[in-house]
Amino acid sequence: MSDKHTALSISQMARETGVSVDTLRYYEREQLLVAPVGRTGSDRRVYGARDVGWVNFITRLRRTGMGIADIREYTRLARLGERTNPERLALLEAHRMRVIAQLEETQSSLDAITYKIAEYSRKVASL
Repeated sequence: MSDKHTALSISQMARETGVSVDTLRYYEREQLLVAPVGRTGSDRRVYGARDVGWVNFITRLRRTGMGIADIREYTRLARLGERTNPERLALLEAHRMRVIAQLEETQSSLDAITYKIAEYSRKVASL
């Protein structure tokens, strides 16, 4: 987010983070944002740089398979402050191990596909 933006509307936030407006509203309803979303006098949502960083991070967690319940717990812990760092560390380490296992499984599948491609390439070349 550029320094010239001190506050973003929900549509600007959606563009900035690549997350839909509906998803942003969902994150708010599910209490996945670390701080309450600011509001204007006319009750429109206003997001700041911290919100952008947070949404980008939880988007990465979602993309790597972390469930909403775990993200909600991580967010709850973050709201409680520094004293929850050990719990947040444990949660992220456990997730990291799951991601590594997924990557290893994906790599194994990719290796099998690469092998098959090599087999077919040899067969096609000999025609």
